[in-house]
Order: sequence, then structure tokens, then C-alpha cells
Amino acid sequence: MKAPSRQARKRPIVMALLAVLLPTAIICTAQALSPAANSASPTPVPVNLEHAGTAQAAPAAPQPWRNPLPAQAVQPLPASFDLAAIESQAEQLTWGSRVPGIAMSIVQGGRILSARGYGVTDVSNPEPVDAHTVFRLASLSKAFAGTMAGLLVEDGTLRWDSRIVDYVPDFALNNPTATQNLTVADVLSHRVGLPYNAFDRDVEANAEYHTLTRRLANAPLTCQPGDCYAYQNVAFSLIGDVVFAASGNFYEQAVDRRILKPLGMNDASLGLHGIMGSTRWARPHVRSRNGWAALNPKPTYYRVAPAAGVNASAADMAQWLLAHTGHRTDVLSEPLLATLHAPLVNTPGELRSGWRRQRLNAAGYALGWRVFDYRGHTVVFHAGAVQGYRGLLALIPERDMGISISWNGESPLPSGLLPTIVDAALGLPGDGSWLDVNPLSPELLQAQRPAGAPLPSGISSHRALTSPP
Repeated sequence: MKAPSRQARKRPIVMALLAVLLPTAIICTAQALSPAANSASPTPVPVNLEHAGTAQAAPAAPQPWRNPLPAQAVQPLPASFDLAAIESQAEQLTWGSRVPGIAMSIVQGGRILSARGYGVTDVSNPEPVDAHTVFRLASLSKAFAGTMAGLLVEDGTLRWDSRIVDYVPDFALNNPTATQNLTVADVLSHRVGLPYNAFDRDVEANAEYHTLTRRLANAPLTCQPGDCYAYQNVAFSLIGDVVFAASGNFYEQAVDRRILKPLGMNDASLGLHGIMGSTRWARPHVRSRNGWAALNPKPTYYRVAPAAGVNASAADMAQWLLAHTGHRTDVLSEPLLATLHAPLVNTPGELRSGWRRQRLNAAGYALGWRVFDYRGHTVVFHAGAVQGYRGLLALIPERDMGISISWNGESPLPSGLLPTIVDAALGLPGDGSWLDVNPLSPELLQAQRPAGAPLPSGISSHRALTSPP
């Protein structure tokens, strides 16, 4: 399905919202829209579908930005929510040969309920995972790229509808019109028009990033930019070039200066040198004949830093979650967060497997984030995977809650922990098939803990803090 012309969707939306947000926030954040002739009524932004001809409805009316969730819409966690039970399941997932180590963070209502490490950093040289053990985030990094671009939009040095070619003059797709029309928002929402995961195999074969961006000019287009969704890593990372051109800072430096340091993400870094230079970090693991085998991190996807370059600990991710649940407005404004979390394109392919098939009514992609209709509740989400690392992150606006789970082994087993927590937070009946471990009381957990298994380390709810030590 083709989108209506871009001009028809632009300035009228801003005019309709001018009375809603603070004037300074409007000036910064509403730059998603280009100047256009005024009209009496706003024209809705088109619903872009994942595949042409798909008739599935959008999870919500896609808008370039939207108002923050009203405070009265936020509900407390149900009385049945049992953090200790959830933490016991996280710990059990590191027993035996399930996964070597896990870092989990849970925040709610502006407080850190849990930021803890479980298991070990390296099966060949075991050290306990703690709240400051650094894991590779893989594609959870995409939210940092969207956030970094949003900060430049608020600065006035960038617009959501800025054209990529204006900041990267040698950029080209195989169609001149597409080259000229591709925008910042298109890149961050995977609406470039390329086939899925274009040139990812070349990334995995150690090709250099700039070599691959030049090859984009020879790749076939499946649609015009803005008209369809297909997940990207190479094309997504064009946003790093845009950040450099707009700010004068290399992408890694800009993220560190504008996001990591202001939020107090003191263990976080970007790149291979960042994780290997960390005081404590979790090695990646793959399965071998003799169980888990520890490896060195592969450099490949670090070459596309906006797509997969960030490293962080449980303590760091707690701060990231607090910021994206609206509790660090000194760094990330509420209008900016609402913009970043608003879906722009439908992604029905997300409904096809595992717990998503059972729980999701609809799915979309925003600006570095996925957005789910989870049994009638909005959940902002992303997953990440590179060799030896996996990660999941979810925000639940109706509960003012955020969850982050990272682990250092190529296993799907911990994936079921995230919907287990979301179900508990929303008061939904759980599905026991997602995990092969059951909640244990502290007494049973202690009694069943294997000999030599490290104790969990970090913050738990009995001493919840706004910032980790």
C-alpha cells in the first residue's frame, strides 16, 4: 500500500498540537514535520504496512510524535507481583548448563527494584556476574541511536525529516528519487526500501562499514523510502554519519557525551575496545560438544555501531530504563520520549513465533524501538543478538515500568523470562511453558542452590535506590 504524499502530512499536525506541549518542547521536537501550506484540519500520517497489499491495522495511529501518557493512566503493580520469585527464576536460569550468566534490571515508578547479576562471566575462568558486569547489547543499541538523533532534533541541528543525502553527500540508493527522499525517520524506523538485512552477511564476513554503504547503491529496492518496512543494520547505521555531520562529533563520542555520562551509565561503552577495556565483563559463549565454550567478542557488528555497538551492565541499564520511563527529564524530555516510542510502520512479522504469537495483537516499529499491543496493553520493546550474547528490553507505560535482561550464551531459554515479568506486571495469567524453572521461596532457593554457584549480586527491592552504587 502506497503512502500519500509527504507534503500532505506535515505542518498541519504541528498546528493541531501547538496548544498541547510546552512551547520550548514544541520548537525542538516538532521538527519531524516540514513546512507546508496550512489547512483547516490535520491530515493523518499514513499507515505504512510491512508488505504491500497487507490489510492489517496499525497498533496505534502512527504519528510523528504524541503526548506523554497521562499520569492518571499509570496504575500500580498488582499485589500479586512477586519480585523475589522473578529473581529466583533468573538465578535458576544460570544453574546447570542453561546459560553462563545473566544481568537483569527492573525499574518501576522511578525506582530501581532490581539490578543484579547471576551466574558467571566465563565458564573457563568463572567470576560472579554482578551489577557492574558489562554485557554486549547488540541490537538494543538501536534505541541509543534513535535517542541520539532525537537529542539533535531538540537541539535544532537536525530534523526527523532531514534528508540523509544532505548530511552524507556520497550516499546513494539505486534510484535517484529514493536517494533524495530518504529521511532520518525512515532510517531509524527501517523504512529505507531495501530488502531485509541488506549486506548483513558481508558484515559477518568482516567487510568494512563504508565499503558496505557504497554497495547500497547497487542493492535492489523493494519500495520507495517510507513505504515499507525491512529490518536493517548497515543502512540503519547511516544515522552515525548523520550524527557526525550534524554535531561535529564522532557517533561514539556523541553518545558517550550526551547519553552515557549524563545518565550515570558509568560502566557503559561502545565498541570492542570498550567492552574489553571494562573492569569486569561477560565473555560470549557458544555451545560445544563439552558444554559452553567461552570466546572473544567478534568485532563484526561493532563496525555498525548505531545498530549494535553499545555495551552496558545491569546498573547501566537500570539508568537507561529510568530515563526511558520518563524519570530523567533533565536528559530526555517527555515529548522526545513520546516521539521515540510512537510506532511509524506496522511489522506483522513480529507476531509469528514464540510468546509473541501468544501475546501480541499487533506490532510496529518506532524510532529505534518496537511497539507491541500486548493483550491490549502497550509494550515498547527490542531484542538483540550477536555471537554469544542475547538481550531483551521492555517498557510498560501503563505500569511506569522497565525491564532489561542480558545473557552471555547462545540459548533461547531466558527469553521466556521477559513475558513472564510482563504478565506479572499487567496481572495477566502466566504461561508456565515459557520457562523450565519455577519460582522458589528464598528458603527453597538457598536449599537448592548448587554447590559453588555464585550468589546474586547487586540491588534488590529491599533497598531500592534511584541510582545504583
